[in-house]
Amino acid sequence: MDIAIASLTDGDLKPLFTNVQDLGFGRVFTDRMFLLNYAADKGWHNPRILKYGPLDLDPATLVLHYGQEIFEGMKAFAGPDDQIIFFRPMENVRRFNRSARRLSMPELNEQDALDAIVKLVTLESRWIPRQRDAALYIRPAMIATEVGLGVRSAKEYLFFIILSPVGPYFKQGFRPVNLYVSHNYVRAVEGGVGEAKTGGNYAASLLARQEAQEKGYSEVLWLDAKEHRYIEEVGAMNICFVIDGVVTTPLLSGAILHGITRKSVLQLSSHLGYTVSERKIAIDEIVDGIQSGRVSEAFGVGTAASIAPVGGICYRDTLHTIGKNEVGPVARKLYGELQAIQYGEKEDVFGWTLRVPMNASKGKA
Repeated sequence: MDIAIASLTDGDLKPLFTNVQDLGFGRVFTDRMFLLNYAADKGWHNPRILKYGPLDLDPATLVLHYGQEIFEGMKAFAGPDDQIIFFRPMENVRRFNRSARRLSMPELNEQDALDAIVKLVTLESRWIPRQRDAALYIRPAMIATEVGLGVRSAKEYLFFIILSPVGPYFKQGFRPVNLYVSHNYVRAVEGGVGEAKTGGNYAASLLARQEAQEKGYSEVLWLDAKEHRYIEEVGAMNICFVIDGVVTTPLLSGAILHGITRKSVLQLSSHLGYTVSERKIAIDEIVDGIQSGRVSEAFGVGTAASIAPVGGICYRDTLHTIGKNEVGPVARKLYGELQAIQYGEKEDVFGWTLRVPMNASKGKA
């Protein structure tokens, strides 16, 4: 794919952040963005990298009314020897296409999409934080851009990529959080769009999250829609438990996102000698296991946090504290090992990382 790149002057370049601790998540954006258009009669066309700025959308653009939209989330890390390290980027591209199929949207050429990501990040490499626990967050997205009302699959789309430097996820240190089991709401249903990364899934979760936080809990632990019995996800992350020493996670059911960090944690756990299990997990089993000591740890897994330890679960208005409400040895080990691979501090025996040289042009094309 031949990408047109707009030249930027020194005056076009934004001032760099000075303190990664102040970055937060998704509040600061780099100088450029990538755009690619689709039309039913032309296919994908006009790949370009432009100065970051607003999109021009007609009020009748289909995405604004019927929600035909998907996105991805991934990171690039500053590695040793002035290298950019991408963590399993092709997995994100493949999941993006899986989401596209479910939302009746056109798929991307996988290699073209990866090339666009790498090209944009390389041009913007001055924005990659050099500090540990910080990274450059990569947000590819696709929206329906055909203008007109009426429920249908659009004939025109825009694929775009924006970048945001992000600071440490755990500003107050690597500490456990408490979860609230929602009884009134469900995140997704089998046969729905739960395994697609589409904005509506996240919008539908906000009310339950707000109610959980008003009760003093960090996130929602979601149960299945059919029986309100089996655990699915936590917030916007997958969830793992250590049950009788076994790293255990809910079986992918069609309502659960195919998490790339989840997949990596399971592979890494097995490599480190832990027994791994993917199966249906009832909330009653977890509550009973916490009380008996069979459940020794719980942790969320996802791109934003990598590993997010869980200290307690509130079920039917009772908080069940896991162990001593401390980060467990399995979560701590996995967190350290995963980060060591992502930052290039340890050999990647799995072949998960893609490494490319930093751009030395200081931001100008």
